[in-house]
Formats: sequence, structure tokens, C-alpha cells
Amino acid sequence: MNHYETPAGLSSLGKVHFIGIGGVGMSAVARIMVARGVPVSGSDAKDLPVMAELAAAGARIAVGYGPGNLGDAQTVVAGSAIRPDNPELAAARTAGLPILHRSEALAATMGEDTVVTVAGTHGKSTTTAMVAVLLKGAGLDPSFAIGANVPALGVNAAHGSSPVFVAEADESDGSFLNYRPRIAVVTNVEPDHLDHYGTAEAVYESFDRFTALLPADGVLVACADDPGALALAERTRGRGNTRVVLYGTGEGNDLRLHDGGPGDVAVSTPEGSFSLALQVPGRHNALNAAAAFAVALELGVEPAAAAAALGHFSGASRRFEFKGAARGVRVFDDYAHHPTEVRAALSAARTVAAGHKVHVLFQPHLFSRTREFAHDFADALNLADTALVLDIYPAREDPIPGVTSKLIADHLHHGGRLVAGDDAVAEMVAAAGDGDVVLTAGAGDVTSFGPRIVEALHGR
Repeated sequence: MNHYETPAGLSSLGKVHFIGIGGVGMSAVARIMVARGVPVSGSDAKDLPVMAELAAAGARIAVGYGPGNLGDAQTVVAGSAIRPDNPELAAARTAGLPILHRSEALAATMGEDTVVTVAGTHGKSTTTAMVAVLLKGAGLDPSFAIGANVPALGVNAAHGSSPVFVAEADESDGSFLNYRPRIAVVTNVEPDHLDHYGTAEAVYESFDRFTALLPADGVLVACADDPGALALAERTRGRGNTRVVLYGTGEGNDLRLHDGGPGDVAVSTPEGSFSLALQVPGRHNALNAAAAFAVALELGVEPAAAAAALGHFSGASRRFEFKGAARGVRVFDDYAHHPTEVRAALSAARTVAAGHKVHVLFQPHLFSRTREFAHDFADALNLADTALVLDIYPAREDPIPGVTSKLIADHLHHGGRLVAGDDAVAEMVAAAGDGDVVLTAGAGDVTSFGPRIVEALHGR
């Protein structure tokens, strides 16, 4: 029995149909809408496990696309991967139904909750997940929507009992401007998604617009270790109407991080220093934890309780996710698809390898990103002892003449090179020895190689 009173803004949507409901972001919004009393239907090209969960929760689910799936829907939500000629999308247009972006639908679910949004070029999913795990551990039970599955939570979205809503805010297409946060976290700001923005300046401007959404009693929580986030914080302070909380490793920050490596991480506040027993490696994750800690303090959580609750966070799907081990070789998978993310993931791998070798299998994501950052990718990948590069995963893009993975491979050291998918597993297995770490990295289907490498290691 649903005792939640559906917010007026949400109830005005009527019956909501999701095209592409099986996607991780779409299913998150659908899950919360169902819990908040909205009649939900949805479809996807494939029968994905999350669709059975949504059906069990009360949604009407169809496999395959067809105009009849719309039923008596009054509002349609279309995923970013849905093509313009999708038959359900075409039928919705013909019928004159309102068609919402996922972010608009998520914003509608937030109602009058205290909204915490986490933005940044890197680390959004992990930091959002850390905030949600911390708040649940401290007894707040927030609603949350995260762009990755989180083992410690069991799901990537839920309707909580407290009036706090934690959401990942995606800047890739500017949709993070659809939210109205009271607390906004910015982990970092770098040029990316130039296929959408065109210029680095346009990226910076979009983040300025994001912080301008904060109300008079709002707060920006920003990472002072990142030049882009620090510059954003200074510009936001310069506007004079938004409080800013800085976190980072330097002196003078409102919340200072001490990161001496695994087992030696702490945050200092005016109330004292608090050790963080983190299960996830890397400086970037220590900074993400500091951001989550800062959010918790803003919401009234006691520092000691916040520090203890962070120990429950075991990672997010595809964020340095352990895939298995065999013959002394540990295999991890990471979503890293920007040079800064690749560098952070390899730094974490170095920590875990503890003096042994690190081998990376990288798949570039998007032709446009490869063209913009080929040299930077090579510089990051050269941190590994072995770096193998697969062909570009095109995702939504058509090929760009002259842009291939060779632009990266030509600048690799240590014998790094371009490999065909069929050869990649054998070459990784041949390179790795006892104590070494293998990392598969990228936003495409490279994630499928981790289990195959573990299996091949077993049979070596």
C-alpha cells in the first residue's frame, strides 16, 4: 500500500510512459515514480532484469517497441539513446503528448524535498553513491537516483522516508540545469562532451549557470584540489549570494583531507579530525568521500557518525569494480573514459598492485572525444606497464575521417599498441604475472572483457 502523497507537480504528469525504461538512468526515475504513486508503463528493446523488478513494483512493462505500448499514457519520457524514428516516440508526437527528458522527469519526482545534486566531469556516480550510503548509514534514509548500481544499496534508486533527495546531475548534455538543488556538489570541471558544447568556455559557462540555480540558503560544495572547480567556486563567491564550502588537501579549506594512502585517510573540520575507513582506493575516492562528508555535515549529521557510515561504501558498478582473480592476478573494471579518469584509475591500480605491475586494456569512447584528447589519453595510459587499446566504441556518433584508436596507440610507450578484440584477452593473460593488476577501462563494451580475462587466467 502506498501511503506517500504524490506531489502536485508529479501528479500533474498523469500516467507516465518510459521509452527505454531498462536503461540505468531511466529505470531509476521509473522506480521512484512508482514508489511515489505515479501510474508507470515502459518499454525497451530487450528484456532486462530491472524490468522484472519494475513490473513487480507495479509498472506495466513491454519488451519491444510499438505504438500500442503507449496505452493511455498522458506523459512520455524518452531516454537519450532513443532514436528520433522510434515508433513509440513518433506516436507520442502525433498524439501531442508532452515528451520529457529523463532529467525533467527526475526533477518532477523531487517535489518539495531538500535536493542534493552531485555534478562534475568525473566522479559523479561514486560521490552520489557515497552520499546516499552515508546518509542511510546515519539514519536519514534519503531518496536517491544514481547513474550506476551500488552494491551497498542494492539498487541505483529508491524512494526514502526522509525529505532529502540525492541525485547525480549530468552535465554531458546540459540537463543538470533542470534541477533545483539546495546543496550542489561539484567534484571537478574540465572540458568534455565537446560534441555537445563545442568549446571549453561553453562547458565552464554551463557550470556557472548550474551554481546560479542555488537559492539564497543554498550551498556549493566544491573541490579545491581541482582548478576548474576552484575557479567555479571563486566565481560563485564573487556573485555574493551563495555560500561556498571548499574541501581538499590544502590548508585553508573548510574541510581538509589528509590522505596518507590506504588505512590513513582523515578529514579535519573545526570540530576535530575524523578518520575514514574507506574500502575504495585512490586519491580521487578519498576526495569523493570528503565531498560526501561535507554534504552530511550540511544536513546535520554528526561528524563521527558520518565518518563511520562512509565505511559501508564498497564501490559502485564499473567504478574500479573487482571482477575476479586467478593465479595471483587481480582484474578490475572501470568506466574511465576521459584522460583524467584513466589517470585516476591507473593511480588507484598502482596502489592496489603494491609494487607489482599494472596492465590496462582501454577502449576509447566516441570519435569526437578521441580526436580531442588522443595525446592526453596516451599520456595517461603510459602510467601502466602494459597498455593495449581497442577500436573506438562509437556509441551515438558516426565515424570521423582520420579518427581511429591509432591516434592514441602511436604515442604509447612500453610496447603499448592497438589490438583486435579477439586478441586482447590472450595478450592481457600473457602479460600479467603473480601479484599484478589488470584493468579494463572505458565506457563501451570493454566491460565484457574482465570476466573473459579472469576465465582465461584460470585456464592458463
